[in-house]
Amino acid sequence: MRFIAIPTDQVRALQGGGPDDFGQTPERRVSDGTGVPCRHCLQIVPEGRPYLILSHRPFAGRQAYTEQGPIFLCADACADGSTRDELPPFLLSDHYIVRGYSADERIVYGTGRVTPRPEILAQCAALLARDDIAFLHIRSATNNCYHVRVERSDQA
Repeated sequence: MRFIAIPTDQVRALQGGGPDDFGQTPERRVSDGTGVPCRHCLQIVPEGRPYLILSHRPFAGRQAYTEQGPIFLCADACADGSTRDELPPFLLSDHYIVRGYSADERIVYGTGRVTPRPEILAQCAALLARDDIAFLHIRSATNNCYHVRVERSDQA
């Protein structure tokens, strides 16, 4: 399985002052070194480093199931932190929501589950083995904020 960061071209546009998915300029703050997970490098933004707060919609289309909400990004250029077969290092909380989506970007009912961090890989593998699941999201268990997309290793 692949854990996929927000695409670099989108991130560079935002880091350059481009508008977020609400058409607003991202807010700029300074990290205290905790609780600021960048959705591009998939690392915690280090203490004293600037970061952006912005609205993000991790879907290609717009329909009733299209979720949009706040995320953080490093304010300065950072590397794509996408990983294969291992959890991204910024997933430090005890629990996350793992949820499955269909090819038409709709929630597949019954797939969303608050999952303890040690069980995330197994939960992702079980969901991705299903034919009705096209991709997954890992989201905050407390705030439902988007963290990372998960796909089968053989997906483009």
